Amino acid sequence: MPDLFIGGEWTAAVDGNVREIRCPADGTLVAVIDEAGPKDAAAAIAAARDAFDSGPWPHTPAAERGRLLLRVADLLERDKDVLARAESLDTGKRQVESEYDMDDIAACFRYFGNLTASGGTDRVVDAGNPQVDSRVVHEPVGVCSLITPWNYPLLQTAWKVAPALGAGNTFVLKPSELTPHTAIMLMRLLTEAGLPAGAANLVLGTGPVVGAPLTEDPHVDMVSFTGGLVTGRRIMAAAAPTVKKVALELGGKNPNIVFADVDFDAAVDHALMAVFLHSGQVCSAGARLLVQNTLHDRFVDELVTRARAIRLGGPFDPDARAGPLISAEHRQKVEAYVAAGLAEGAVLRCGGTRPADPALAGGYYYLPTVLDECTPGMSVVRDESFGPVLTVERFRDEEEAVALANDTMYGLAGAVWSQDAGRTHRVAARLRAGTVWINDFHPYVPQAEWGGVKQSGFGRELGPAGLAEYRETKHIWRNLEPKPQRWFE
Repeated sequence: MPDLFIGGEWTAAVDGNVREIRCPADGTLVAVIDEAGPKDAAAAIAAARDAFDSGPWPHTPAAERGRLLLRVADLLERDKDVLARAESLDTGKRQVESEYDMDDIAACFRYFGNLTASGGTDRVVDAGNPQVDSRVVHEPVGVCSLITPWNYPLLQTAWKVAPALGAGNTFVLKPSELTPHTAIMLMRLLTEAGLPAGAANLVLGTGPVVGAPLTEDPHVDMVSFTGGLVTGRRIMAAAAPTVKKVALELGGKNPNIVFADVDFDAAVDHALMAVFLHSGQVCSAGARLLVQNTLHDRFVDELVTRARAIRLGGPFDPDARAGPLISAEHRQKVEAYVAAGLAEGAVLRCGGTRPADPALAGGYYYLPTVLDECTPGMSVVRDESFGPVLTVERFRDEEEAVALANDTMYGLAGAVWSQDAGRTHRVAARLRAGTVWINDFHPYVPQAEWGGVKQSGFGRELGPAGLAEYRETKHIWRNLEPKPQRWFE
């Protein structure tokens, strides 16, 4: 079956191009996928435009739209194992992690299904005149281009698709060219759930070839993008001539602050999880560890001991605790990043190389790496590695911890660890980040907004604000007893 989904039909790429998808754990061929070009992108945009302007979905009652999202949640739960396996083959991620992701994806659709069905966002405004009916209503934005990354393919897609559909929009989805399979499967589930033709469209391909038309075309009303900062800047520029609505989540360099009075074992365990989950390929990874001077040596020694013991392996290896990087090119970037840090004076405590195990030679593995004695000016502290690399900085007191944590152009997430409740709340209040964890790292719920400040982007996903991103607000003023004003008499 062809892999592009346009106007309710599965179709091959107009130019006949295809791409091999290989599992990064061992290089084996997963599938050969149709790869779209500009003509396919234009056709998908036209289908979404027609579905929005002339189709039933934007005018479907909110309760019915919500029920469709709830049906999708049920289907995701039904197909959890198949979806998780497909995601693991594309990403190299451990199967158990992909299974957790599928639970979160179903929960996302269920949350937005219930939120959409509940309605209640329109409101009557007191105009101060009994002869006036004044109300504020919310309407869909229109045609949305949804561009998603390779690290959490279906999760990041769900964060966009569920609220976009809940608000009554139509869309064109472009997942990463490296990880297309769960996006393909989602289109089938949306169709099975009863979504009208043209409301959901899928094109597969690279950013320059397919993503660019989705951001430039005047028939697109909104672009929602999750990915790298450089690409995000290009999208802002591309959207500017037509003044599209834009929502961006552009990654982070997230501080994990550990004070000396911390619960030691819990903090070490979470520090490992913060940075080495999914081999560090997480936008909110706690890749910057800030440790109070008096605890530094003991804490880092224990962390390094545990990092050395992390077993690498493929997605279906039950003994593995971390998997490969997404590609050979990405591993080379991580290697260059570590080399730059060492040249700047960072101290290598563990990792910093590919594993020696010949059983892993076919995949894109890189050992969990800890760089100690880092300082704020180093590139490894300032730039996002998006790999299994932890930098460690020292701080003396609360004031210095906050200053170091905020000394970054990013502002996606951060954490503070201490048994002093007053301190944790003071620090959390001062951190410039969209999410702050206290004595924890990584959890989220679909009811709470997610997004960044500074150059981590703008706009929010999840929560009520995540639905509001895909809505326009309109004020309707009705004069119940119109009379001449005699203004110009």
